[in-house]
Amino acid sequence: MFEILKSVQLDVMLILSGLNAATALFMAFSKYFDQKRKIYLILTNVFSFLLLFFDRFAYIYRGDISNVGYWMVRISNLVVFVMTLMIVWGFNHYVRDIVLDESSNSKIPFRLKLTDLLVAIGLVLLLISQFTGLYYTFDETNHYQRSPFFFIGTLIPMAVLVIQLSVIAQYRKCLSRRLFLSLVLFTTLPILAGLVQIKFYGLSLINITTAVLASMLYLFALDDMNAAVGRAKNLEVSLLKKEGERIRRLFAQTAEALASAIDAKDKYTKGHSSRVAEYSRKIAELAGKDPQECEEIYYAALLHDVGKIGVPRTILNKKGRLSDEEFSQIKEHPNIGEQILMSISESPYLSIGAKSHHERYDGRGYPEGLKGDDIPEIARIIAVADAYDAMTSNRSYRDTIPQQLVREEFIKCLGTQFDPFFGKIMLHLIDIDSEFQMKEKEDVKELAGKSELSCDKYRDAVSEGIILTNEITRIHLTSRPKEGNADEPGLPSIVLFDSLDARIHDDERNVTRLLYFEYGELRFDGQTVCKGARKIQTKETETGKKKSSGKNMIYTVEAVKVKDHVLIRIISDEKTFEFTIALPDSARWAYIGLTGAHCLISDVSILRDEESVPDDYIGRIAEEISYINVPQGDVPNLQIDGFRLATSDGIPIHDKLSITFHTMSLPTARLVWHCPYFTIFSSKNGKVDGADFREYSLIRLDGENWASNEFGTNKIIVNKTAEFTNWDNWKEKNRAGFDVSVSIERSGKIITLTTKNGGIEMMNITTVKDDPEEIYIALTGDQCAITNIHIN
Repeated sequence: MFEILKSVQLDVMLILSGLNAATALFMAFSKYFDQKRKIYLILTNVFSFLLLFFDRFAYIYRGDISNVGYWMVRISNLVVFVMTLMIVWGFNHYVRDIVLDESSNSKIPFRLKLTDLLVAIGLVLLLISQFTGLYYTFDETNHYQRSPFFFIGTLIPMAVLVIQLSVIAQYRKCLSRRLFLSLVLFTTLPILAGLVQIKFYGLSLINITTAVLASMLYLFALDDMNAAVGRAKNLEVSLLKKEGERIRRLFAQTAEALASAIDAKDKYTKGHSSRVAEYSRKIAELAGKDPQECEEIYYAALLHDVGKIGVPRTILNKKGRLSDEEFSQIKEHPNIGEQILMSISESPYLSIGAKSHHERYDGRGYPEGLKGDDIPEIARIIAVADAYDAMTSNRSYRDTIPQQLVREEFIKCLGTQFDPFFGKIMLHLIDIDSEFQMKEKEDVKELAGKSELSCDKYRDAVSEGIILTNEITRIHLTSRPKEGNADEPGLPSIVLFDSLDARIHDDERNVTRLLYFEYGELRFDGQTVCKGARKIQTKETETGKKKSSGKNMIYTVEAVKVKDHVLIRIISDEKTFEFTIALPDSARWAYIGLTGAHCLISDVSILRDEESVPDDYIGRIAEEISYINVPQGDVPNLQIDGFRLATSDGIPIHDKLSITFHTMSLPTARLVWHCPYFTIFSSKNGKVDGADFREYSLIRLDGENWASNEFGTNKIIVNKTAEFTNWDNWKEKNRAGFDVSVSIERSGKIITLTTKNGGIEMMNITTVKDDPEEIYIALTGDQCAITNIHIN
């Protein structure tokens, strides 16, 4: 066997040297590799090519005593020793770049710097050897002979490989399985080959092994970048073999796993792909897409960022804004995503979503600058969902943008950044998301991502706001006083507040920008501080139980909001404190934030009852704030404290109908859409949300409408007259109040609504798709008072 291997060794060297040269050439034309990583892979393969090329010459001219043979043997052996060191040097820099990129480590590990020093020492010793025979000599027959210190020349590159292996092992958790395997093989197999070569002198096992592994580094790197393609192809094969629900589940698991892997590469976009997929599916459903189309849009959105596989992790995780060069690399991810997914021929919508989700409706997007309907519909939907999630998620340079500000941004960008049709659907989703659930969730929502809340000075640590509704919220927690504060007992407290982002703020900028309003503070010993609330009333009840002997105190907090009153109970073993708080009005929201002084709050859990409490659940301690205590017309007056929280009974639409009323925004109203709405619907009892309720249209006084659904289609025409100056003035007119006149005309299944208010002329044409017995119109709205309603 040994003689057979020796006889074919030169042919193997020739083939492998050609393979290394071809690998280097392929690498040079590869577009999507990290630039530094590509350079070091090319160099490693070039060095491997030279190693085998000259090692082959060393064998060919061995024993040739001619002048050419004399020089070829000496030059070839020198090059072999030099290239051995240069290969481990090139690999060292390849490993260094991977460690810096994949681990987000900004410092080069010391051991990798040490290996560069060892390579330099090896080159110096090799140079000395040429004049002293330290490593090898040549006899009179021009044969290579090892010197006593030959082992040093072998020991240095082997030591470098061992050091590199230790670094690879340290950072193994940061590396993909394929990448880790390729690095381990490159560092271990040459060492094993060296041990075998000791027994079989005359074979270049180390050099041949190194050359093979150099080419394999490229293959493993390519395979790592295109791992998603392999999974997608495996999925495609499975789809051809099997049908039904099992395959759909497999597809879902594969896509979600890939999406999770993409999001995991960027610590600022955890869960981004799955949220965009959910929002996209909701938009598709409300746009009237069939279930198959909705599913395709969901998975296209789930994999829309797959191209980020080809973007360095250091750029994705950079704190602060990107440079122009870094942003150019980010802008390549749609093209990379298309290339990864386009091989899945059975699902072409995947690559379409990946490529075009950054196109803008006005043509100013990338990568192709498509405009309007030239942008694939699936990408227009994903673009809306992607932008919404980007605005409602934390970034390194800003916190979550409050939902109402996001809504205003969407209104500004309809027809420019976003498709107007799908953008309006997102506006509708925002409107019905009354508790702001469509956002990035904290890991532990109760304590804003922390497992416990450590409070030293009062309010130096506070939880995320917990919204209060007319369903009782129950909060269980454990509190332990901190040591060394005998003068001031460690106790938790509650801050009751309202804010656009559900967080407590102290700095003036955020107080103003996020409309922060604090009602008061409630301590767990019964003390209170009344701030913006009209009144706080406290009731203390002894439980009759003895105080727990331990330092840990277990509390249950029960909280509920009904109209303009909040009831909070703090229950411990000894006492129950019941706080009744009268808010300034019913329109404001109420959140509670946990905080305290010199205490550690832990084991927090939150539960909410499924049923609402009755309207008289909280005993009133202040008179109800009402803006509708005026004479009513044909229909009872409406005070609408939040999005569609109150609605009139339905008014039947037969031929022609006119409705007049007076409207006024509530003092808390601050947005354009805080105004009256009209809903056109059908139901068995003529009430909104009655049996068999079907809504055909939702039209706002500011000129927006809920476009279409499976029950009806709508077309709205809006004109701004000379009376209209800007939206700020329009909001001022709403605050002051004005009279409204609306005309409704029905012709079969077509209902036309016209009105003119504050310089806004609009006509909405609703076409009903089904055949209801009766069609109704009702008044509703958001943060407004509608009075003196007359029907003609």
